[in-house]
Amino acid sequence: MKIGKRFEGRVAIVTASTQGIGFGIAERLGLEGAAVVISSRRQKNVDEAVEKLRARGIEVLGLVCHVSNAQQRKDLIDKTLQKYGKIDVIVSNAAANPAVDGILETKEPVLDKLWEINVKTSILLLQDAAPHLHKGSCVVFISSIAGYQPPQGLAMYGVTKTALFGLTKALAAEMAPNTRVNCVAPGTVPTHFASFLAGNESIRKSIEETTLLNRLGTTQDMAAATAYLASDDASYVTGEILVVAGGLPSRL
Repeated sequence: MKIGKRFEGRVAIVTASTQGIGFGIAERLGLEGAAVVISSRRQKNVDEAVEKLRARGIEVLGLVCHVSNAQQRKDLIDKTLQKYGKIDVIVSNAAANPAVDGILETKEPVLDKLWEINVKTSILLLQDAAPHLHKGSCVVFISSIAGYQPPQGLAMYGVTKTALFGLTKALAAEMAPNTRVNCVAPGTVPTHFASFLAGNESIRKSIEETTLLNRLGTTQDMAAATAYLASDDASYVTGEILVVAGGLPSRL
């Protein structure tokens, strides 16, 4: 597959981007010409990811950023501006799922963490970034198919992902007309984050069978969808949720 250069001269920040879907997105935007700013909580992970991206000829800045840390969020924006002078694309990908309990059994600290990492920090990051966004800029939230029908064992996680759908709609209105805001809702992708699903052969098979395409998603599938929404090909698309889940039911 030939990849175009839709992001030549653009600067993209991708949070939680040293592995899995986030890394796939950073790689795709970089291969299409963007200077990418990647981040995660651990310096070692950042260094390894930077090396991999540079090996593919991608211009990259790697920073440690725990999204719940206000100073690190601010540094992510400030250091991007210091190095590249602007921000064109923000992909908010950080997520946590510390619990598999039912919602009514979930302890308050866990509820707080889920809400904070999956929803609140996305808002706080954009509060820092918004003054530096310009006409033609865009934001993409990475949500989940679980946001449509929160599954047992992932119910509270699913509810936070539902909140991102609402956030997408609200911010698309608030940030219009200069900044477009959209959302990708992935199906099951066998990453480290979803290892408890993907590593179990029978669970994996049953999920594959529920999709119309008889397979799990890949990080490249999610990266391609995100790159579309972040590109000028989607210049008339805002406030939308793009489900990339192999035909798993989402909505009418």
